[in-house]
Amino acid sequence: MAATATAPSKRFHCEVTDKARRRYKLAAWLSIPTGLLGGLIKLGWEVPFPPRTAAQNATNPPQMFLEKLGFSPHFVHQTVAYNGYDIPWVSVTVHMLFSIVVGGLIYILLAEKFPQIKLWQGVAYGLVTWIALHLVIMPAMGIVPAPWHQQVQQHLSEAPGHAVWMWVIELTRRDLRNRITHEPDPEVPLTAAFR
Repeated sequence: MAATATAPSKRFHCEVTDKARRRYKLAAWLSIPTGLLGGLIKLGWEVPFPPRTAAQNATNPPQMFLEKLGFSPHFVHQTVAYNGYDIPWVSVTVHMLFSIVVGGLIYILLAEKFPQIKLWQGVAYGLVTWIALHLVIMPAMGIVPAPWHQQVQQHLSEAPGHAVWMWVIELTRRDLRNRITHEPDPEVPLTAAFR
């Protein structure tokens, strides 16, 4: 009786980059400009595609989150006048800090070691962030309604908005990292003809 060969296992393989090629200090620094740019892109996205009605936005998710943490409604609704507009500086600050930490710092540090996180040039990470926050965590906290009670317009704004937000962060991250280090990302061989 002949021995039968077994097919190789199709387990998920998580690629890890060469430790010597990782630039964690640079990655941490890059989280600031990439996160700020991504945050501005996301805010700009919501101008033509508002995710909430004006009534729902009377207390927006960052303001509601801060109220749940114990901050007063007076504080979270503070504004600053700019060019004739009242800018809700507290919620804009939370929005930008979120972009710097989640879109910048966490993503960029992970990208140094695990290149799979950059799937679809960061778009997959943006969509996972949208699902985790807007469909699971914030509804569980009572910040936004359950996904099936949210308006379709909210999903049509938030899903592509998060995709574009992370796509811009990834393009900026890669360009700045490669320009500063004069080498491609750590998973790309230094001898590769196309980087």
